[in-house]
Amino acid sequence: MAARVEKIFTAVDIGSSKITAMIAGRMDNGELTVLGTGQRESKGVKRGYIADTEVTELDVRDAVEQAERIAGTNIDDVWVSFSAGGLTSMLTSVETELGGHRIEQEDIDMLLDAGRNSIDPKGKMVLHAQPAMYTLDGLNGVKKPKGLHADRLGVDIHVILADGSPVRNIDMSVRGAHLNVRSIVASPIATGTACLSKEERELGVALVELGAEVTNVSLFAGGMLVGLQTLPYGAADITDDIASSFGLRRAQAERIKCFHGSATTSPRDNHDVIDLELEHPSDQTDEEGRITKAQLISVIRQRLDHLIGEIGQALKTLGFTGPVGRQVVLTGGGAELKGIADYAQSALGRTVRIGKPTGLSALPEAHSGPAFAGLAGLALYASQDPVDLRYLPGRHQKVHKYGSSAMIGRLMSAIRGNF
Repeated sequence: MAARVEKIFTAVDIGSSKITAMIAGRMDNGELTVLGTGQRESKGVKRGYIADTEVTELDVRDAVEQAERIAGTNIDDVWVSFSAGGLTSMLTSVETELGGHRIEQEDIDMLLDAGRNSIDPKGKMVLHAQPAMYTLDGLNGVKKPKGLHADRLGVDIHVILADGSPVRNIDMSVRGAHLNVRSIVASPIATGTACLSKEERELGVALVELGAEVTNVSLFAGGMLVGLQTLPYGAADITDDIASSFGLRRAQAERIKCFHGSATTSPRDNHDVIDLELEHPSDQTDEEGRITKAQLISVIRQRLDHLIGEIGQALKTLGFTGPVGRQVVLTGGGAELKGIADYAQSALGRTVRIGKPTGLSALPEAHSGPAFAGLAGLALYASQDPVDLRYLPGRHQKVHKYGSSAMIGRLMSAIRGNF
């Protein structure tokens, strides 16, 4: 008997190079299955920010309509990703006295209510406010406190903040496409859902989303995102360097990068010749219309040296060092460049793998690479129906905040205590 769709989730990923949509259905057998996808060039987004709302509205509507035609259904509500700058992460802790009695659901609800009202966004917009780990009389890392006895019950709340104006512009653009926005999700949260295993998120891992014009460097430990930094660089900068170095249009440069580009070198590179297909070949000699692969890789490597250097500095700033800072997962469209994992591994001195989306059935081959990890992760995140404290009423309690390095140490001590 064929599986039946129980509930539908629609994800819209608004990037600097492309806008993609995915309609996924949760089947009665528990699987999340892709029902339809859509994609359009992103012409109204610059460095992750909406620069033209009217153009973005049309691109979003076209991508969603394409997915609707393939899925054979119409949708109204969408989950949208946000990847621009201004994202920050913090951990807020609240604690209450219980007097040693047995913890009931009412105690947990009151604690979460208090945590919600204790968040100080400092002028920013709260994108996520989710309970991470509970503490019992100072013991960290408790997942399910209900039914246990304690004198003090506490909870760590993971909060992601964003600049308000860019988020509102995304919301306005999607609603202008006649779609209801269920939630706007920080891109690292969505991408991590698709690319990272549960164990990786627990033990500690860095996720690097190399997009077209924005690179997000995020840190996971204790099962959640604990720090992130956004860099205003991406794979499109490599394309621009190729275009300016060899006098090409961007479309030609992108094609050459995809077909012939590489982050690593080989002895054959000086002998492999690439025809440039110049716009005015009659004005050029045969030599001017060709380059060697070595010349192309030289241009690519020059930009990568700068980009990977910035990523390495971001990891250091976030405290991703020592025993914790072992593994990096590289994803996003820029991760499709040939040899980039080997190059990054050598440059960063860490284990690097390419992150591809998992957890979805019937995922089209064209959307199964790292360039679509954020889109797939957004659909997976939506299907998990995550708890969010932003909508809960409550009372004020004393709040403690921790920086990124302190968060990692606190979380890692809890992790070590469980192994």
